[in-house]
Amino acid sequence: MEPIISVSKLQAIDVNPSFVLVDATSGIDAKTNYLISHLLGARFVDLNEDLSALEDPKHGGRHPLPSTTHFSKTLSKLGIDASSHVVVYDRLNGANAAARFWWMAKAAGIANVQVLDGGYQAAEAAGYPIEAGKKPHPDPSNFQFDSWLLPTRQLQEVDRLTSEPESLIIDVREAARYQGITEPLDGIAGHIPSAVNIPFHNNLDKDGFFKTPEALKRVYDDYLHGKKVENVLVHCGSGVTACHSLLALAHAGYSLPSLYVGSWSEWSRNEKPIATGE
Repeated sequence: MEPIISVSKLQAIDVNPSFVLVDATSGIDAKTNYLISHLLGARFVDLNEDLSALEDPKHGGRHPLPSTTHFSKTLSKLGIDASSHVVVYDRLNGANAAARFWWMAKAAGIANVQVLDGGYQAAEAAGYPIEAGKKPHPDPSNFQFDSWLLPTRQLQEVDRLTSEPESLIIDVREAARYQGITEPLDGIAGHIPSAVNIPFHNNLDKDGFFKTPEALKRVYDDYLHGKKVENVLVHCGSGVTACHSLLALAHAGYSLPSLYVGSWSEWSRNEKPIATGE
């Protein structure tokens, strides 16, 4: 199943018990915005409560993965199991929690999960039905999984890869943060030594939709050519936006590299080497 779905294809889906629509809007007012308006039938997930295990950013970053037990309960609460067809959206073109949910669901063993291209705004503009208020809880699915099925990297592994010529570390943050010009969230500006900067906004066209697979290959091919996927990792500030670029890579037909969940928020708090400039 394609990792990204257009609004027109979403509108054409025959709603059945296996279909689950998820609103993964994030931010301080995420739940309030959901209650004010969401796509018809959408069920809400919270980035901090459902998709992360917030603790000390020095150990795992600002948005570390929750335990598999916790996320199993989240999927079950949403009525999702291995047979479900899940479509997830947010209000940031999949750049935030929608892509994170997609990666986590895939890593939990949910095969049929897609991110809505253009998110809530595109669906609303296309006339997709909108509703307000809280949805009744669906029947739980009792879904369980024991380990994440997609590759991740830990802090010390990333440290080792910085000195290995065959490795590729992709930093998807904005250029100003990568270059060390500014750092609005993590205190210390700069980037992991040897990392290359491919900002996540390069995944999108001028209208905020994902570029075609062919256009995305033009973005990534020069970096990925000749690299073994096991030597490639992607990171951002806290392991959320990096999933947007992993989604783009999947859309372009690449095998998924590793996600460094701790990302810059963990690296910068552990007295690791820091590079600046281009």
